[in-house]
Amino acid sequence: MTFLTILLIAIVAFEHVYFLVLEMFLWTRPKGIKTFGLKSKAFAEETRVLAANQGLYNGFLAAGLIFSIIEKDTALAIFFLICVTIAGIYGSYSTKKIKLFYIQTTPALLALISLFFQ
Repeated sequence: MTFLTILLIAIVAFEHVYFLVLEMFLWTRPKGIKTFGLKSKAFAEETRVLAANQGLYNGFLAAGLIFSIIEKDTALAIFFLICVTIAGIYGSYSTKKIKLFYIQTTPALLALISLFFQ
């Protein structure tokens, strides 16, 4: 893997660690409520367990990407980057928030392109 590819994969992994923190630990706090545009603190409390579950999955994506960097395993990196890309496409479609596509999917696609052209 080239330095650029590793950097792009690391950025995607860092994003998913950040998503983990937002969803698992900050969901009911002002930062989480504002970031996700939640209706109210009460709604955040009601959906806290669901958000924590999402956060856990984001952590698994980050762990897989970090492991692919450590092992310099291109196939593993491609698998996890495709998972992130599909999650970003589905998330932006299902929430009708195109911003999610740019935040989650674009970096993963850039990393994939970098992997294919190294």
